[in-house]
Amino acid sequence: MVEQMMFKDWGKDIELPNHVTKEEVQEMIDDAIRKHNRNASIISMCVGWVVLALFAEGLLRLIGVIEPLFPWLKITL
Repeated sequence: MVEQMMFKDWGKDIELPNHVTKEEVQEMIDDAIRKHNRNASIISMCVGWVVLALFAEGLLRLIGVIEPLFPWLKITL
């Protein structure tokens, strides 16, 4: 009897959880994909600029426009 009195209001003040709809899930997935693609594009752009700069430097050193950093590192055709 005491247990029934103790638990008679059990769970009365608890709100039910808000369930996520399929549309909200799809929107969250689309946002995550959009953010990933933006970040990947920025990283790829930075890596591309570095590779292009290193290629240009190597080409300019090969044709003799830029002197080698070390004398023993002279590149010749």
